[in-house]
Amino acid sequence: MRILVVEDNKRLSASLDKALRDEGYAVDPAYDGPSGEGMALSSPYDLLILDIMLPGKDGFAVCRALREKKCASPILILTARDSIEDRVKGLDSGADDYLPKPFELAELKARIRALLRRGPSGSAPELKAADLVLDPAAHRAERAGRDLELTAKEFALLEYLLRHKDQLVTREMVEDHLWNQEDIVVSNVVDVYVRRLRAKIDDPFEIKLLETVRGSGYRIRDPEEA
Repeated sequence: MRILVVEDNKRLSASLDKALRDEGYAVDPAYDGPSGEGMALSSPYDLLILDIMLPGKDGFAVCRALREKKCASPILILTARDSIEDRVKGLDSGADDYLPKPFELAELKARIRALLRRGPSGSAPELKAADLVLDPAAHRAERAGRDLELTAKEFALLEYLLRHKDQLVTREMVEDHLWNQEDIVVSNVVDVYVRRLRAKIDDPFEIKLLETVRGSGYRIRDPEEA
């Protein structure tokens, strides 16, 4: 899952970047309104974290502009202004949630999970393929009733594949979605993570769900829907 953080306080931005990367998210920073708006419109993001007090263009104006240009990504507003009027203004601008500063990282992460679970069009709370179930909000995955012990990056990879169930996902798509723009991604890193994930979700079970399409990419197949 890829998140854009638009926050002009570079210390806070760096703190959010580390906390979210530790959860397995890919994170891109922007430090003013115009650049944040441009990045949100030029790349597909699963979530936008948007400060209100931004140089160049405030968060309310950025939020309105993104919605007018049909950006459907969930938007979480962060601000030190905690009046009812500002909350209403933020939500009326098109934001999906509003979190006043200062905040606890645990609450921020919970709100992010809830927004990602909802998705841009009210997607299902759980993602499934046969007896494989992933709950983004609870950050839990199981197969045949057995909990799967996944790393943050493995969980993010499985979630991405399940959100594109029965569709071909290329290596480039995985790289773009799971790694940060400034990360140096070695050529076989996606293959490595796919092998690790397959060892946990497929190898112990008779029915295999994760396919490698030679020369193209990967796909989660649901035999119950084939």
